[in-house]
Amino acid sequence: MTQNYDESSVRVLKGLEPVKERPGMYTRTTDPTHICQEVIDNAADEALGGFARKIAVTVHLDGSLSVEDDGRGIPVGLHPQEGVPVVELVFTRLHAGGKFNKKDGGAYAFSGGLHGVGVSVTNALSTRLEVEVKRDGGVWRMAFSGGDVVEPLAQVGECGARTAGTRVRVWPDSRYFESPRYSMAELERLLRAKAVLLPGVSVSLVHEKPGGEEVKVWQYPDGLKSYLAELCNGDEPVAPLFAGEAYIGPDHEQFAPGEGAQWALAWFEDGAGGESYVNLIPTPVGGTHEAGLRAGVFEAVKSFVDHHNLLPRGVKLMAEDVWSKVRFVLSARVLDPQFQGQTKDKLTSRDALRLVSSVSRDPVELWLNQHVDAAKKIAELAIRQAQSRLKSAKKVEKKKGSGVAVLPGKLTDCESEDIERNELFLVEGDSAGGSAKLARDKEYQAILPLRGKVLNSWETDKDQLFSNAEIHDIAVAIGVDPHRAGDEVDLTGLRYGKIAILSDADVDGSHIQVLLLTLFYRHFPRLIELGHIYIAQPPLFRVDVPGHGKNRPPRKLYALDEAEMNAILDRLASEGVRPGSWSISRFKGLGEMNPEQLKDTTMHPDTRRLSRVRVRADAMETTRVMFNMLMGKGEAAGRRSWMEAHGNEVEADI
Repeated sequence: MTQNYDESSVRVLKGLEPVKERPGMYTRTTDPTHICQEVIDNAADEALGGFARKIAVTVHLDGSLSVEDDGRGIPVGLHPQEGVPVVELVFTRLHAGGKFNKKDGGAYAFSGGLHGVGVSVTNALSTRLEVEVKRDGGVWRMAFSGGDVVEPLAQVGECGARTAGTRVRVWPDSRYFESPRYSMAELERLLRAKAVLLPGVSVSLVHEKPGGEEVKVWQYPDGLKSYLAELCNGDEPVAPLFAGEAYIGPDHEQFAPGEGAQWALAWFEDGAGGESYVNLIPTPVGGTHEAGLRAGVFEAVKSFVDHHNLLPRGVKLMAEDVWSKVRFVLSARVLDPQFQGQTKDKLTSRDALRLVSSVSRDPVELWLNQHVDAAKKIAELAIRQAQSRLKSAKKVEKKKGSGVAVLPGKLTDCESEDIERNELFLVEGDSAGGSAKLARDKEYQAILPLRGKVLNSWETDKDQLFSNAEIHDIAVAIGVDPHRAGDEVDLTGLRYGKIAILSDADVDGSHIQVLLLTLFYRHFPRLIELGHIYIAQPPLFRVDVPGHGKNRPPRKLYALDEAEMNAILDRLASEGVRPGSWSISRFKGLGEMNPEQLKDTTMHPDTRRLSRVRVRADAMETTRVMFNMLMGKGEAAGRRSWMEAHGNEVEADI
């Protein structure tokens, strides 16, 4: 604590310095495959727009990797505002690229690139990067080292007037990666998928080796259908593989022309899973587009089952009954996708769920009704899964015993007996509780509104807990008795697999969160240890964006906090939306949200933000000390000192 903290202590990172300082924020650092994927994705975006017919990737003997396409070529002229060649901007400036301007189509109507970050990260984390551009009858060349220009842009030759394309060669800097080697399996999987998703485009991989070179070229005449068959490794499906696609036409009220999806599906007795892509970007963690396909397929199968009266009495079909036996490949096309992080592993755009579910349901239902025998086999498989689920839930119910306490009157319980699926929301206030009751899925979501603030139970003996009505109701609702760490705990009475704290996004809401976390940490530690406790994160702001042009329907965008709202406003400005045309609403509390907004942002499993509460194994003692300091009645002096030391870290919320 002897170091000075003054004005000179604050450092401003410029250019590509943030990438070099914190590479993990921008890319995966296990190996250099992902930074090279950024270059491949740019070539694929050219092909997705219909401007390229060839993507060639070469892994060279010296450890470098090159990507070549025959697209339009990166512009080499001077940028009108910046006064430097555009190709230099693309590789040396964060948030510079051709994928922001989507007004009236822009350079890229649909693209995997969004933030103008990708190849500049590749450049920053490479010892050398060379780019060669063919366009407008000339061949241009430029080279960088560690993100800096070492060979300025220069014309090095001529080419035919109709010849165009870009070739980028990258030498990754091994200092930034745990392993300097590319993941060849990941590269092959990525390039094979690009070939499937880009009909008519030739995708090749050349791997140079001391004894020669290995060449692979991918082509799939039947697109997704043949790719899914390859992924299934010869396993026999219950019904024939089904592939389809659907895209939005002109003048749609909600979505832009060209948005939509293509998919391939197959049902199997054993095993499920699949691959999904958004604008050719792989999304290994899935996201809202997968949730949309699941919803569309479920509604189609359910409609077929209801139409043919196949459902046995007492059995209710759920989405997971249909989806748990599906293998799939999904390629969504979204005009303005929002991803979780720069690595784009998961799609978070809420509109994508409605988009994919709406375009997929009718084609899937049509196929089912055209192939009745195959559809009945699929329906039988789903019904058997539902019966198995119900049987399993009944087994859990028997373990509860007969002496069940009377549930609290203000608890709005769910219908399902599937403990793993059931969710209980502890909601701040009766007003928010009313909206939550209307927003919930009554099949598996229960609501327990809490009046006022819960007792600080840090120093309350467990035998005295039930003197507080709110704590009594919580304990009875979840079906578990209070206990301490290390106690033998009977969890057979647990009624919900997820218990979520849902409070306002303000200071009082945070206080209620702390009080409830104190209760669970002190008196129900086993629930935290097993991962049953969650915190819901409702948004603080809503940005209403008006529609403009044929390709831009009105949008509602939600922001968790002010930083996220500012990022949304920056993105809208870069898209060409007129500043001031949007309106910003601030939610003072959950009670101000209508049920539809609460469902979309906080309660629907596919679009909400729900954080699991965990205590790290290496922070057990630190956590206990912190709770004691914050919640202990005799710790006022320690709290005061801590607040004086950390008070400057509080952000004013005006």
